[in-house]
Amino acid sequence: MPRFIPIIGLEIHVRLKTRSKIFCRCPNVPDDTPPNTAVCPVCTGQPGALPVVNAEAIRLGVRAGLSLGCSVPDASHFDRKNYFYPDLPKGYQISQYDFPICVNGKIDLDLPDGSVRHIGITRAHLEEDAAKNIHDAKNRSTLVDFNRSGTPLLEIVTEPDLRSPAEAKTFLQELQAILRAIGASDADMEKGYMRCDANISLLPVDANNLPLQEALNPKVEVKNINSFRFVERALGYEIERQTKIYEDGGTIEPSTRGWDEATGTTLEQRSKETSADYRYFPEPDLPPLNLKDVREKEMEERHELPREKRLRLMDEYGFSAEDARYFVMNDGWADYAERVMGELAAWMEASGEKAPKVKIAKLAGGWLTNKLVALLAQKNQTIKDLQIDPENFAEFIHLIEAGTVNSANAQKLLALMMEQGTDPSHLLEEHNLGQSDDPRIIEEIVTRMIAENPDKAAQIKAGKTALVQWFIGQVMKSTEGRANPEQADAEVRKQLRVE
Repeated sequence: MPRFIPIIGLEIHVRLKTRSKIFCRCPNVPDDTPPNTAVCPVCTGQPGALPVVNAEAIRLGVRAGLSLGCSVPDASHFDRKNYFYPDLPKGYQISQYDFPICVNGKIDLDLPDGSVRHIGITRAHLEEDAAKNIHDAKNRSTLVDFNRSGTPLLEIVTEPDLRSPAEAKTFLQELQAILRAIGASDADMEKGYMRCDANISLLPVDANNLPLQEALNPKVEVKNINSFRFVERALGYEIERQTKIYEDGGTIEPSTRGWDEATGTTLEQRSKETSADYRYFPEPDLPPLNLKDVREKEMEERHELPREKRLRLMDEYGFSAEDARYFVMNDGWADYAERVMGELAAWMEASGEKAPKVKIAKLAGGWLTNKLVALLAQKNQTIKDLQIDPENFAEFIHLIEAGTVNSANAQKLLALMMEQGTDPSHLLEEHNLGQSDDPRIIEEIVTRMIAENPDKAAQIKAGKTALVQWFIGQVMKSTEGRANPEQADAEVRKQLRVE
């Protein structure tokens, strides 16, 4: 049994999707923009330059807070967070401390075992990003790119409610989906639009009944992790490292560490700061924020959140939890899948068929998330590049359900639809891909195959029934994939008297 329970809390910095920076008119540009081409006196900290709040950043921050189940107060203000670093031109960061724009929220996390965990959100506050240091090892120098200085960030702080690296990864994926769904951020970790600091400490199992703050060992913060996989790996490493130290009789001091992907280890950077180290005080150059009107307007324009959409897709259309998660987590797929199911319902109604909802959803979901995803990946395309409109894809699924085309030829048909974008019925006829259900043809082929392969027929009769599949394959080959495989299987078993 493990001796320690991981206690994990996250601090996530998210770049908001505004056109300009948070306190000036400079454009909010990607990190690959040529250095120092999106700067002005405000974001480079020139003496006498005064900040002005970007209203869109406030609106998106409030929207994100509401989507995280937070309370948004009537008023808030900015503070100065004082520290000195080469990428911080003013010597302080404009942030929020005691009056953030959002507090006391939660995210419901669906875990793989079917359970739901409630992850508390302590607060979410607005702040400006620092500049970017570029280390030039060849010339032994450090350059500073101020393009990123002043870009709007929302820092989201969770309660220490996560209990494993896998849960932390799942939480970040859910958070990313929420931020994208509401249009607040692209939240792309690889591009630096979402960065994670992970706080972890170990709780002794025998102290689990004590108040958390009394029983908890000192925490370690792992800074600036920029992918879901790295978060999971870094936390896994820290659990092992801290466990070994305690088991060897050692102690751990609060500290800040960095994740080194090349070595798969965390490295100590400095001792852990506290709020007192930053000497917060209210920002004198910015007035307090009145959030009441923004909050009321954003509450009226409520967005459907990813978890709500997943549950609706499962309930309304019968999709599996796995398929619904894929649709919601991948941009454009949920809308396409819904339109397919709407068109498919019309096809089923027109033909008078009444197949069970779950059966149809399983069929459609499988072809969407497996076959269609694979074909798009082969072409290095996304759902937005797809030439097949939802009506034609629905007709394609209906052809499979009606037995007009079998699975093998359906894959050929889908590939043709990808290339030409025309309706499947036309392609089915043009390329002679329709399924043949004529029992006389299948009977004749099976009879011929048995006569030509008496040794295999004898082996089947002797009990080697796996060879039935070989005969079915020969039938499919002889009919160029058009035979009904179920009829072929029944005919082979009938003629060889195999149960």
